Amino acid sequence: MSISTNACHSRTLLSHDDIPLACDCRGEGAPLLLFVHGWTCRRSHWLPQLEHFSANHVVAAPDLPGHGESGSGRRLRWGVKPFAQDVVSCVGALDAEKVILIGHSMGGAVALEAARELGSLVAGVVLVDTFVIDYGGLSPETVEAIFAPFQEDFAAAMSALVSQTATPATPADLKARLLCEMSAADPAWALPAWRNLLQWTPAAAFSELQVPLHAINGALIPPSARERCAPFVTETIIPEAGHFLQMEDPSRFNHILEKILTRLC
Repeated sequence: MSISTNACHSRTLLSHDDIPLACDCRGEGAPLLLFVHGWTCRRSHWLPQLEHFSANHVVAAPDLPGHGESGSGRRLRWGVKPFAQDVVSCVGALDAEKVILIGHSMGGAVALEAARELGSLVAGVVLVDTFVIDYGGLSPETVEAIFAPFQEDFAAAMSALVSQTATPATPADLKARLLCEMSAADPAWALPAWRNLLQWTPAAAFSELQVPLHAINGALIPPSARERCAPFVTETIIPEAGHFLQMEDPSRFNHILEKILTRLC
């Protein structure tokens, strides 16, 4: 598969339920690298990676439904698995023979579930600070404790989330950008998607997937999540990095991802 030019093309793809999705594509060469953003985030969060890796690969980054420049349509069911079905639809539309799924935060959960559906098309999955929350290890009471502030005051809770997922290495202008963009999400879809994500568990994906799973993590991964993932995931740590490590230090992140891709391609 080839897009034939290194220039960035914005394409309109379709979700699994026919919602128009904005998607940036560029480059040439296999396998396809499909970048999946996190909850209330957008495809532009992968711009440094699209620019860098398009030299040797077709790269693509869609805005998931509700996010960025994609619509929400009439969707009633929001969560990890519907988003994963959207990623499967994107891979099909891009006509990939092989794909490496790279997901940040919620996007890693989405990538794992999409990999379960895509089967032999997937050469590997890269999780970018996905387990900053210990998905699969949260009690119902903990889920509700995390979720409740967002239901009560979405903007204030989002501000707290951006602060809690930063470190001293996170640039102030990046925190301001993230707060502006993430707070703009519509709670009508963002809240049910958030609750579903908090309830999601990686157990089935870890059990079923036979492809290599790699993680690039910052400083905030809790020990319980690291223990949960260790038997299944090969981890690389950027010790001082916050949650948005691919944006905080793109050159260092890209260097690590390049090494991982060498093993997967």
